[in-house]
Amino acid sequence: MRKIIKIDQSLCNGCGECITACAEGAIELKDGKARVVSDSFCDGLGACLAVCREGALTIEERETLQFDEKAAKEHKHHARGADAVADVTPCTLPITLKQYPKTPASHGHEMTKSGVAGENELIGWPIQMRLVRPWAPYLKGARLLVAGDCTAFAYPAIQQDFIKGRVALVGCPKLDDAAPFVDKLSEILKANEIRDIAVLHMTVPCCAQLQGLVAEAVLQSGKDVPQKSYVVGIDGKLNQE
Repeated sequence: MRKIIKIDQSLCNGCGECITACAEGAIELKDGKARVVSDSFCDGLGACLAVCREGALTIEERETLQFDEKAAKEHKHHARGADAVADVTPCTLPITLKQYPKTPASHGHEMTKSGVAGENELIGWPIQMRLVRPWAPYLKGARLLVAGDCTAFAYPAIQQDFIKGRVALVGCPKLDDAAPFVDKLSEILKANEIRDIAVLHMTVPCCAQLQGLVAEAVLQSGKDVPQKSYVVGIDGKLNQE
């Protein structure tokens, strides 16, 4: 007899928050619902309880397999890769902030009225390419915005015009090493059915390299993902390439 997680399938909405909160990798998403992979992978401490907004997770005490820490780590390594086994800090823990919008994939980007203050439209966190985990639940079936670091400061309406409806990933071709940037984006594309990518960069030469890095990552991934680029001037004006 020991304590172990119990998932109420009637309450689970498949958001995936419990998956990222489980350090042992004991939970997976199957048929749109969270399920325990194996009782031996669950330590019964309930770290996942606090993140479930639907109240679908509880702890029960019953007769089951003993917790096998070694087996759990091996499973997590094979299921998510070595990246998931490394220390996860508050900076790198994937957090879903919004549910996916019901918008179709597009080769372009639907623009809204600019200059109007609105709410934070971020779907997931973190947003720095170096910190993003390719297995983060909010990347599944997502539309991506790959933006240069400075674009958010130069273009005031970035929340409504670009971040809304997309998972935002940011980086700097000048300050970030190109190879790790391309490799990480390629991993994201391989692990998820990304619908399309909007690339937003500054008009300055160093930032203009962002479009090439994204194209290289798409090629490296072997996926056919539509891409479209936009350029922001230092005066805040937007142009489409």
